[in-house]
Amino acid sequence: MNVKQIIKKIVPKKILNARHFFFAYLGAKKYGFPSEELIVIGITGTSGKSSITDYLRQSLEACGLRVGSLSTVDFYVAGEQKMNDQKMTMLGLAQIQQYLRKMVEAKCEIAIVETTSEGFLQYRHAFINYDIMMLTNLYPEHIESHGSFENYKAAKLGIFEYVSTCKKKKAFDKKVAIVNGNNEYANEFLDKDFDEKYVFFRGDRDGHVKKTDNLELLIADKVQVAKKGLNFSVDEDIFEAPLYGEFTVMNLMAVYAVLQALDIPKEKIKKAFKSLHSVPGRLEFIPEAKEKGFEVIVDYAFEPIAIKALYDVVELLEPKRVIHVFGGTGGGRDISRRFSVGEFVGKHADIAIVTDEDPYDDDPMKIIEDVSSAAIKVGKKEGQDLWKILDRGEAIAQAVSLAKKGDIILITGKGSEQGMVVKGKIIPHDDRKKVRDVLFLK
Repeated sequence: MNVKQIIKKIVPKKILNARHFFFAYLGAKKYGFPSEELIVIGITGTSGKSSITDYLRQSLEACGLRVGSLSTVDFYVAGEQKMNDQKMTMLGLAQIQQYLRKMVEAKCEIAIVETTSEGFLQYRHAFINYDIMMLTNLYPEHIESHGSFENYKAAKLGIFEYVSTCKKKKAFDKKVAIVNGNNEYANEFLDKDFDEKYVFFRGDRDGHVKKTDNLELLIADKVQVAKKGLNFSVDEDIFEAPLYGEFTVMNLMAVYAVLQALDIPKEKIKKAFKSLHSVPGRLEFIPEAKEKGFEVIVDYAFEPIAIKALYDVVELLEPKRVIHVFGGTGGGRDISRRFSVGEFVGKHADIAIVTDEDPYDDDPMKIIEDVSSAAIKVGKKEGQDLWKILDRGEAIAQAVSLAKKGDIILITGKGSEQGMVVKGKIIPHDDRKKVRDVLFLK
């Protein structure tokens, strides 16, 4: 156990978190409170944050705006992209403020900041003057990290409360809330004091949302998803995008709501959506696999709801077999998820390969055994259609060696991440590079 781990163990979490408030203030002061010079859009929620951040950035740029963004995927300033290699979404030690200043210097008009509940509890949001805050969705995840779902929800509500009290700017004289109306907790977020509120839906499911004068409903209807992409309508206007997955419609509705709040014309939005491309590590196809006669998809999905959404896309592609490389994150995080993910993949994949996936301080083989046990319970047999391989690179190689024409390999849990956390250290790793290396040798 290193010094950092010892400190974390003996010092109360609240005291440890308080130091982030100090660094946030120092950073804001050092870099001249840069969020005051930008329209700042915050995105929070259980899932979808990084995809929405990327689609929103692409759309804003297609509409002629200069944009910066900070997310789980990358750190981006007006066209300059750096992949996120720090294994955290909200950076500490004043780095968020430093990036916001870079955005101002690069003449960005808008900053998008992926904002997490953990980051909120650690005051990483402090001294950022947000203008728009979005809730993508909310469901039970990260429970063991927060202690309970109520604590987790309270942190998300705290983010909205914070933004509602941020002072208004001359350049954007309003505070805007954007909420997924299909979520059962929508009203709790809409109760906060915002000047404008936008609620986005899939289908006509607005019955439980309280109507107010400053609330606008945006409903996606007539959704069609095919191999070539998806299209849907909003108030009889048709929007098309060359993207996969029904869940992507809700991501685009979230983007649409922001663009409406910014008064961007619908015709510009339509054109922007047609130009969208997939997000790194989110439903990312590895084109080199196609030359070998099969497909490889790398995706960040690591919990059951996101993995199920991925399988809905795979079903559209009609593969002969699905070979799935996956694992379970460690660090005492939502241990029950290991079994639910193992059960789902055990039922739905033709071949399951269980491997290492950010074990943190946990025993990686214990995680693999937990995940595998659930797959075995639903019928998988080790050595026939189930493999347990500790080294993630070897697991990917095994999947490629088993793949035949018409198959799809899924590699989930890491996406575009640039490292694995093992015993407090970040070990360089990129699933996409690993699979390309293996394909080159096949």
